Amino acid sequence: MRYQRVLNGFAAGLALLTLSLGAQAQQSTAPDAPEIPVGANSTADHSKFAILQRDFTSGPEVTAACLTCHTEADDQMMHSIHFTWEFENPKTGQLLGKRHVINSFCGNVAGNEPRCTSCHAGYGWDDMSNPPPRQSTVGTGWDTTLPRPTPANGQNNAVDCLACHDRSGQYTKAATLAGHPPLNPVPEGLKTITGAKARAVDLKRAAQSVGPTGRDNCGNCHFYGGGGDNVKHGDLSSVLYKPTKEVDVHMAADGLNFTCSTCHVADQHQIAGSRYDPMVIDPHGTGKPGAVRTTATCVSCHSDRPHPIASSNPLEVLRGVKLNDHTNRVACQTCHIPEFARGGVATKTLWDWSTAGQLDNGKIIKREEYTQSDGKELHTYLSTKGDFEWGENVVPYYSWFNGTVEYTLPETTIDPTKPVEINHIYGSADDPNSRIWPFKRMNGRQAYDAGFNKLAYSHVWGPETDTAFWTNFDWAKAIKAGMKAAGSDYSGEYGFVDTHMYWPIAHMVAPAEKALECKDCHAEDGRLEGLDGFYMPGRNPVSTAGIFGILMVLAALLGVLGHGLLRLVSNKKQGKNHE
Repeated sequence: MRYQRVLNGFAAGLALLTLSLGAQAQQSTAPDAPEIPVGANSTADHSKFAILQRDFTSGPEVTAACLTCHTEADDQMMHSIHFTWEFENPKTGQLLGKRHVINSFCGNVAGNEPRCTSCHAGYGWDDMSNPPPRQSTVGTGWDTTLPRPTPANGQNNAVDCLACHDRSGQYTKAATLAGHPPLNPVPEGLKTITGAKARAVDLKRAAQSVGPTGRDNCGNCHFYGGGGDNVKHGDLSSVLYKPTKEVDVHMAADGLNFTCSTCHVADQHQIAGSRYDPMVIDPHGTGKPGAVRTTATCVSCHSDRPHPIASSNPLEVLRGVKLNDHTNRVACQTCHIPEFARGGVATKTLWDWSTAGQLDNGKIIKREEYTQSDGKELHTYLSTKGDFEWGENVVPYYSWFNGTVEYTLPETTIDPTKPVEINHIYGSADDPNSRIWPFKRMNGRQAYDAGFNKLAYSHVWGPETDTAFWTNFDWAKAIKAGMKAAGSDYSGEYGFVDTHMYWPIAHMVAPAEKALECKDCHAEDGRLEGLDGFYMPGRNPVSTAGIFGILMVLAALLGVLGHGLLRLVSNKKQGKNHE
């Protein structure tokens, strides 16, 4: 018992020492995460609306019906990044968005519009040299066997309301029709944006089902970005339609059952959260009681002191205090998303376009040499796209990050002798606005203009052209056509350059017991060994700072143990005096 009292005294001493130095800012326990409603029952049953009691022949006709009640929705939507595909970064001044950037996956939209704009939140955008249409047109990519939608006068019916609000579960967009859904008669071989065989959409049923967005509405595009399931983001896959708690504690159907919009709150169709301008520090936190939450951050629900310190156990108090001390240096996601691409669906980690074009006696080569854990075999080489590598349960790439992202735009001069960062992420250990953040670092090898030293546009999709790479496998023609479609000067010379692209990891939050432990980072070969510019206990114990730290801890330990021994000796003397 006496030895137990010594140990308890040691623990209490450490806890009190820590509390005396750092607990003034943590005098109250962290508030519990507020209960956020996933969705409420509507007061309107759209299946009873007279205007929806008809057979629609196009998506724009449905939008026209929506606008008879939701009179401002079209204008709001047309000012959102989901519609404009354009964003001016307030920190860098760069004009970004899908219509302006080149990425490490399918490259660029310009010249490939009917295919790439299949996920646009509108109808009929088939030319990146012009803004998205306000009234829908079907454009050159439209199958002539399908009925042509007719825009109503004065209505901005090019917005696709059903993509985000259909709750029938059968609405989808065709993969190559510039945002339009598959309708009867469905052409042979037509697929949807998720890669499934296209079936005719029942627009009447979809229109009568509308309601708040669900995970499927967002996921049908975002889960399949880059040409397949979980190809692009790494933390957004079809697993999140119905995830388990092991995959995502927030979205688990048997848990909190969040939808995307639970966190990504919206105001007038402006949705919180952006990979072009991420919010690393939330200055508002949980806000004042009753205040409307306007950000998609962990802190907006959990506060910047999320770990409890109210406990009768001194060690638990110490643990809570020390974990809370990390929040001004480490992003919540760093510890609470230990790996991404979890749940059975792999993510693409390398895409080498330079090897594309190989044929076997004139026939396309397809190799499937990676089997993900759900049993599906994935391509590791395609004549149309080159070599791929995949990964599951991927440990993130960690970097200091202050929220500033600068893109290598098509007009940016590059150095092809070294890897090009498609999007450079800023931050450092001596920047108080930086946090250690987890990323998916995508490795690529893609085309560039070897004469002007800049990234190149390429025309890859176009079954009826003689310049589309996926049809003719001629890089010279494909790049020349892509540069022309984008209005970019071209030297006539091309090559391939290694690239890195960074994708912030923010989904697939693991259960608390699966979060990283102290030893995962505070070790010689820990997860943060690649970061420099700061001292971290345990990472380099034989350094000057490490040795000094060890001596300080030993001194404190000896002091506490000495105090305990003196207490024991004192107690013995007092006992003898009472005999």
